[in-house]
Amino acid sequence: MEDSERWKIRTRILRKLFNMRKIGGSHTEARNAIKGLDPELTNPAQDELKWLIKNGFLLSKPSTGEVHVSINPRMLKEVHKLVGGDIK
Repeated sequence: MEDSERWKIRTRILRKLFNMRKIGGSHTEARNAIKGLDPELTNPAQDELKWLIKNGFLLSKPSTGEVHVSINPRMLKEVHKLVGGDIK
């Protein structure tokens, strides 16, 4: 998979969480972050979700047997640049 394709997936995940306002203490199940992507992108999206957590864009929290994720508030400016949304 090319780097540009990886960034497209990462950006879609971040945009979805940003639009859902899942920032900091407000989190959602990891599977909700990749829900809605094409079925053939499910496995790459899981890998990119892990990459986003590893590189500090997302925070993870084990909860009720499922990993929950949210955007790291310290990375909000970088996320904003990627998704092109309004910070409120």
